Amino acid sequence: MTNIDKFTPGTFCWVELATSDQDAAKKFYSSLFGWHVNDMTMPEGVYSMFQLEGRNAGAAYTLRKEQVAAGAPPHWGLYMAVANTDQSAKKAGELGGKVVAPPFDVFDIGRMAVLQDPTGAHFCIWQDKRAKVESIAGVEGTLCWADLMTRDPARAEKFYSGLFGWTFEKDAKDPLGYTHIKNGEAHIGGMPPPSHMQPNIPAHWIPYFLVKSCDATIAKANSQGAKTCVPATSLENVGRFAVLADPQGAAFSIFEAAQH
Repeated sequence: MTNIDKFTPGTFCWVELATSDQDAAKKFYSSLFGWHVNDMTMPEGVYSMFQLEGRNAGAAYTLRKEQVAAGAPPHWGLYMAVANTDQSAKKAGELGGKVVAPPFDVFDIGRMAVLQDPTGAHFCIWQDKRAKVESIAGVEGTLCWADLMTRDPARAEKFYSGLFGWTFEKDAKDPLGYTHIKNGEAHIGGMPPPSHMQPNIPAHWIPYFLVKSCDATIAKANSQGAKTCVPATSLENVGRFAVLADPQGAAFSIFEAAQH
């Protein structure tokens, strides 16, 4: 277990579910990952904080009217930490991205913006203003990785390296052509080859949650109405992963680390 009190710029700092049935989603994920739900009443509705061991692991809210009107399906959204939201949003625009929602304050907690990269994937940036963020990693149910699904990896690399300083590398021994994303010296995510994307699916980020047993988690999820999009797959000396869709249709991945 790792307690996180401060986020390094460029890291994934938050994961948030936009869903069509918030109550059903809370029951599903709290059962699957052991999350404790702390509901907070906001002006625009209830915001459900997901917690593990008293620390923040993610959140959920009901899709807003404008999102539904725009045809947005239930989905998981990622936040990346930045030192200055206004500067990063401006830079994203200069790099060919789109500022979907300009920078705004979230009470006195932080400042955020909603962006879209040049290949079409949406994400949020977050400048934290708290003394301690009280987040958690390294235990079952925590965010451990994220993949960018895009048909234009080269364009994505140029954008994200310019925005966050990320570096991208491939393993010469990997025949699949998976690209690893590094923030500083830390491996934080990757980009599968475009051939792995399903037709008619727009570019998007997909989070990975850590689990003790990939197969047991799949069985439990499916028994509660989830669907398996990519069956459990083993990666030599790395671990085992799968892609699921929750009962409302939001896709997410699970990862079981290899025992060394």
